[in-house]
Amino acid sequence: MKTFAIAGCGHLGKIVRKAYIDGLLEGYKLIAAYSLNKEDTEALVDGTGAVAVSSIDEVISMKPDYIVETASIALLKEFAIKALKGGISVIPLSIGAFADGEFKAEALEAAEKNGARIYIPSGAVGGFDVLKTISLIAESNGLDIKAGIHTHKGPNSLKNTPLYSDELQGIEKDVFSGSTKEAIALLPTKVNVAVASALATTGPETARAEITSVPGFVGDDHCITVETDGLKAVVDIYSATSDIAAWSVVALMRNLASPMMFF
Repeated sequence: MKTFAIAGCGHLGKIVRKAYIDGLLEGYKLIAAYSLNKEDTEALVDGTGAVAVSSIDEVISMKPDYIVETASIALLKEFAIKALKGGISVIPLSIGAFADGEFKAEALEAAEKNGARIYIPSGAVGGFDVLKTISLIAESNGLDIKAGIHTHKGPNSLKNTPLYSDELQGIEKDVFSGSTKEAIALLPTKVNVAVASALATTGPETARAEITSVPGFVGDDHCITVETDGLKAVVDIYSATSDIAAWSVVALMRNLASPMMFF
């Protein structure tokens, strides 16, 4: 029986909890949860047998096999390296943290030295298997490779960001074009999926990100492309809500516990 804890008890954390309560995480035991909001934490663990703790250090001291992060880049950076050094594997949704090369390098070193792993869920995108396969073929054969993501989203989802202006409510407009590293620096809570796809291909420094604002658009449409000589893959996923990100964590955990794994 593997144990896990949830760091982040908002909407996405509650979905993971629901999957656990519904018996969809057979072979796992939820032992703890943590968030800044005490009421949310207590509500999440209610009926699970897990405990609500008041700090992420308490979670680490309980030594779960996995910590599922569904909160923020800031929280992930706060605990991930410490957890990995303690031999605890991490399943993060705030994948944008790994656009920080220094943090990524330290996290990978901590995982390798202490027998832990960083499991990147597909989040709101997917196709990591084919993205990595094409990237590997290009690298092995010394071929040029292009990778990027083009996201369409509604203007309301860009409010309170540097990209928003009132004109977006009435016109379709390309509001960002640059590297995924630049995108996550500008929009730290909006483009984790761009960083995830970049990590699976050419890296955040070179993989491109484009964002188009569409009036009245609900949700996100992510179109990921990776291309090299003789090979091209396009992964296009639309989701009206962020729920798919949390469900991808559940799918990953089920995969890890299954005698038949899909990659």
